[in-house]
Amino acid sequence: MTSTLDRPTPASSTPPAQSARARTRAHRPRRDWRGWQFTGPFAIVFVLVFLAPLAYALFLSLFQDRLIGGNRFVGLDNYVTALSDPQFWDGFLRVVLFLLIQVPIMLVLALIAALAIDSARLYASGVFRMVIFLPYAVPAVVAVLIWGFMYGDTFGLAANINDFLGSDVLKPFAGQWILASIGNIVTWEFIGYNMLIFYSALKTIPADLYEAAEIDGARGFQVIRAIKIPAARGAIVIATIFSIIGSFQLFNEPNVLKPLAENVISSYFTPNMYAYNLSFAGQQFNYAATVAIIMGLITAVIAYVVQLRGTRKEDR
Repeated sequence: MTSTLDRPTPASSTPPAQSARARTRAHRPRRDWRGWQFTGPFAIVFVLVFLAPLAYALFLSLFQDRLIGGNRFVGLDNYVTALSDPQFWDGFLRVVLFLLIQVPIMLVLALIAALAIDSARLYASGVFRMVIFLPYAVPAVVAVLIWGFMYGDTFGLAANINDFLGSDVLKPFAGQWILASIGNIVTWEFIGYNMLIFYSALKTIPADLYEAAEIDGARGFQVIRAIKIPAARGAIVIATIFSIIGSFQLFNEPNVLKPLAENVISSYFTPNMYAYNLSFAGQQFNYAATVAIIMGLITAVIAYVVQLRGTRKEDR
């Protein structure tokens, strides 16, 4: 009689490849979804308040609301019309001129203020920093109303100065001065914000660099040129990108001042004002969406180019 110990063991019916895959699945760690519990709410809000409106605006820009036929798909016709629209280009060139003049002035003043505070030679630097930053805390509409009252040529500060001098010396709402007047308001509003960006970058400079510069005999402007400005270059690039975006989004200041200077500030004074008036006054939602998307693309491209050039300079 044959013992059960002497009997041959039957071969496994599971192929080796399937067995290996089963072992791999058994040892594979389970996916941890806890991270989505933190990022999920933000992702949902991001999709609802950013991606969804952007997709809807893109959808609107591909249609036209016609008297005969209703809302019809027209493809890129709205974009072709916008790119040949003289009112769109008039507003666009105006904000480009605003950007080229106002942004450098504002950033230079903010950098000077940050360097002055960081120098530790400024008396009551904390109060100085607070005074410069305070206008940024004022709501934009309130700030424009304050300056609008001062700019008034029949009332307010400008009118009082003209009465005192006996001539119209100050005319902030004149056609040749309106852009400079708006630039003054924007500079007053955001110089403290940019100053804080630059000052934060300057505070991260190691003290060893200053000690080495002092040993080498560097003083004053030599330290600023060789240490402080190179260290703040990244912050300058960031502030420049924010300022470019803000310039192309110029809306609050001219829109609030428009009732005070109706003959100077038109409905297409800036591209954002043009899109706003097309949508809410002209009921041309499709064309307004087209103008907004074109400006968004132009802003993104220019901001990316500035960032790319700034990054390359930092790597050198």
